[in-house]
Amino acid sequence: MAQGTVVTYAAGREGYLRTHEGITHTALARELAGLKGYAFGGEYVRGRHAPAHCYFVPRDTLCAEDAAELGIREPEDLFGGVVPLGFARTKVITHGLLGEESDRPPGWSRAFSRAVADEVLPGFTVFNRREAELAGLRLLEGGPVRVKNPLAAGGRDQWVVTRREELTAVLAPLADGDIARHGLVLERNLSQVSTLSVGLVVLEGLTLAYHGTQWNTRDNLGRSVYGGSRLFVVRGGGEALLGLELPPRVRRAIAQALVYDRAATEHYGVIASRRNYDVAVGVDDQGRELSGVLEQSWRVGGASGAELAAFQELQRLQERPAVSASCTEVYGEEAQPPPGARVVFQGLDPEVGPLLKYTVIHEDA
Repeated sequence: MAQGTVVTYAAGREGYLRTHEGITHTALARELAGLKGYAFGGEYVRGRHAPAHCYFVPRDTLCAEDAAELGIREPEDLFGGVVPLGFARTKVITHGLLGEESDRPPGWSRAFSRAVADEVLPGFTVFNRREAELAGLRLLEGGPVRVKNPLAAGGRDQWVVTRREELTAVLAPLADGDIARHGLVLERNLSQVSTLSVGLVVLEGLTLAYHGTQWNTRDNLGRSVYGGSRLFVVRGGGEALLGLELPPRVRRAIAQALVYDRAATEHYGVIASRRNYDVAVGVDDQGRELSGVLEQSWRVGGASGAELAAFQELQRLQERPAVSASCTEVYGEEAQPPPGARVVFQGLDPEVGPLLKYTVIHEDA
C-alpha cells in the first residue's frame, strides 16, 4: 500500500493544468509518484488531501507562509523550493540595486547581492522608472544592454537596447505599478552566448548534481524560445561536479552557480530539493569573455524531465556513477520523437500551438 500521495500544486491558477506546461507538470508528478512508491493524487485540494501525507510538486517556488499552511518544512516534502518572500523566487535577486537609497521590497538582502556580485553579469535590479533609465544609461556606456521582465520565463519578454532612444522606447509601455511591484532587471548583453545549466536534486535520499547546456528553438510564430537541455548527471553534490575533468569555462560556471546557491541559503533561507541555475558564457562589446549566473529555478522546470530520467537510470544501475540525459521541445505539426525517447507531451497547446516534448537517456556518459 502506498504510504503517501504525490500532488501537484498550481495554487488555483485556472486553466494552467490544461496547457503544455501543466500537462508536463502533471506527467512529471505522476513519474515522481512511481519513483517514490506513492499514489498520485492529481491537483491538491484542501479538505480532500491530508497535507501531512502529501509530497508536493508546486508550479512555482513557494513562499514560506504558503509552505507552512501545506505542512512543508524540509526539502523532502516537495520537489521544488521555499523562499521567505515572493520576490526571492524571481530573477530580481540576481543583481544589486543602483544605490544605497534605491527603492526595494521589504526583506531585500544587500548581503546576498554583495556575495554574488562576482558571479553574475554586470547589471542592476530597479523598482522605479527613473532608476531603470539611470541603470540603463550607465550600462550602455559599456555596450548593449538586455532588459528583462523578472516574471517571464523561457527567454520571453526581454529586449536588447544599444542606445538611449531604444531604452526609452522599451521602458515607455511598462506600467509604473508593475515595475514597483515586481522590479525590472537590466544587465550586460552578450554575443556568442552559450547557456549552461548547473543543478542539484535531492530525491529519495539520493543527491544528484549536474552540468549541461541548453539551446533555443523556433516556436510556431518563429520566435526564439527554450528548446531543451542536455545534462551530465553525477551522484553527489557540487563537489562531485568540481571533481570531474572539465573545460575551464564549465568549471567556472559550476563554481559561480554553487556560490549563488550557498548565498541564497545563507541570506534568503532558501530550502529546496530542486536547485537549477542558468549561467551565460559569452562575449561583451569589447570582446571580453564574461560568465555569470542569470537566474535560479527552485521549482519543477524545463530540465526536470531529464533530471528524473537520470535519477531513474542511476537508481536502476547502482554501479553507474554518472549518466547523460536530455529533454527536447520541438514545435510544429510534423514533430516526431526519436526511437527510444519518452514522450512527456505531444499535442496542441491552446497558447503555443502544436508541440512535442520528450526525454532521452544517452549511452555516452
